[in-house]
Amino acid sequence: MSSRSIAMNAVGGASRRFLHKDQWVQAAGLLIAAAFLLVAMVLPLYAILSKSVQNKAGDFVGLENFIAYASSPSLFDSVLNSLFIASLTTVIVITLALLAAYALTRSCMPFKGVIRLLMMGPIFAPSLLPAISLVYLFGNQGFLKSWLFGESIYGPIGIVISLSFWCFPHALMILITALSNTDARLYESAKALRTSGWRTFFTVTLPSIKYGLISASFVVFTLVITDFGAPKVIGGQYDVLATDIYKQVIGQQNFQMGAVVSVILLLPAMLAFAADRWVQKKQVALVTSRAQPYRAEPNRRKDVSMLALCLPIIAIVIGVLGTAVYASFVTFWPYNLSLSLNNYQFDLMDGGGWDAYFNSIEMAFYTALFGSFLIFTNAYLVEKVQGMRALRGLVHLFAMIPLAVPGLVLGLAYIFFFNAPNNPLNSLYGTMGILVICTIAHYYTVCHLTSITALKQIDKEFEAVSASLKVPFYQTFLRVTLPLCLPALLEVGIYLFVNAVNTVSAVVFLYSANTTLASVSILNMDDAGDIAPAAAMGVLLMLTCMGVKLLHWLLSRQLINNTQAWRKA
Repeated sequence: MSSRSIAMNAVGGASRRFLHKDQWVQAAGLLIAAAFLLVAMVLPLYAILSKSVQNKAGDFVGLENFIAYASSPSLFDSVLNSLFIASLTTVIVITLALLAAYALTRSCMPFKGVIRLLMMGPIFAPSLLPAISLVYLFGNQGFLKSWLFGESIYGPIGIVISLSFWCFPHALMILITALSNTDARLYESAKALRTSGWRTFFTVTLPSIKYGLISASFVVFTLVITDFGAPKVIGGQYDVLATDIYKQVIGQQNFQMGAVVSVILLLPAMLAFAADRWVQKKQVALVTSRAQPYRAEPNRRKDVSMLALCLPIIAIVIGVLGTAVYASFVTFWPYNLSLSLNNYQFDLMDGGGWDAYFNSIEMAFYTALFGSFLIFTNAYLVEKVQGMRALRGLVHLFAMIPLAVPGLVLGLAYIFFFNAPNNPLNSLYGTMGILVICTIAHYYTVCHLTSITALKQIDKEFEAVSASLKVPFYQTFLRVTLPLCLPALLEVGIYLFVNAVNTVSAVVFLYSANTTLASVSILNMDDAGDIAPAAAMGVLLMLTCMGVKLLHWLLSRQLINNTQAWRKA
């Protein structure tokens, strides 16, 4: 054998050993990712399903608990109430969001940036805050009570208004994206054929955004039917599934019936998720390589009309959030309207004091820090690793489950799983750690899909070249992939932080005396009749999220300029 052949064989053997070692490390990473999602999501859900078919002694009783639930008219009415509230709110939100998104993308009205920023305001507030504002506006002592013509805000009216307000920005973001991806040539053809504006809207605009409309509808429906905060604050005696779970577990200590209601609540959320996934698979590419981006042309009449359309929405956003801010400074509503900081003395109120606020910041920080790294790393292993298709598919499947699981169901599932005496992870129960794990699991899917989308934009040749040069995959990940995906990673971090600060449903069953969170303290203060301090805590959370978002924007801009200056070369 020639010396060249010997050298080639030696190089080939070293390369194979290198690739073999990399594959072992990648396989270990995928197994760790699968194990985390198994413990954080799959096993707790199995625990709650098991509890729903057991009696208090732990014996299997089949569907007896479900039959008992269905035979109780007051409990079964909650199902119909939830479906009614979710359907009505979805219709209202999608209609308003479509009008607003159309105005922002199809006109040259002035102040579009400011208008869009104001419309996104509710996304920084917990769902309880608009409900509290509505109490001040339309409650028994509200200064706009007469506007309801004798109807009470405590019930379906209040729930629909508050959840419409809170869900509006989520639908707006989806529809703006859908409208922004329309091919301008379709509108040029319609204009050349002298098609009227209304006909163009129904024959060009609506068909091109139908998948965005369907996705936005499912998102809003799921958010509404699974929300707990607004119905708890302003629902009065109007029961929905989310409040039923809370009453069964906290009020009656009936964990079996709480598990039954959780499973029932899980069904519509999972159906909405499955339908949305089916629609996404049916979607075809509407923007091709020949497509031209749509650019609105100035039209004074149309621009003024679109501005007039947006002004009432902005007025509602400012009015609701402004009422919460004002109420948080009022000394004693409505008898002493002088302004003071008394309501911000949280240590004098029932609800956890200032410790609850700092616990929320701590929990949100850990969630953003560990969650961003964990989710992005797992997404990298799913998207960029070669081979191990079954294991990668399993991790991806586990990652998609949280999107269909309501936070209240997840929190109750954690009680059944982590509080079990024979569980080696029992020591986590009642600690900050379980709050962080639960919150990461609750918002895992959106962050996973964001990371996957960013990773798909990077050519797989990077990994192939690195392997040929015997560069370990983790070095490629740290030196190439991570800097390229930095904008997406930062977005994942801020998404986790804002949601962790405002979350209530996923953690309302899991906090302890030492880990009370600000969002939970709002509920406790509202239950105790301290509505003004509850509004103050909600305003504080909203301002915190806005401040962190501004800081995130400044830091991310600087980091991206430093790490991706080559993009501008």
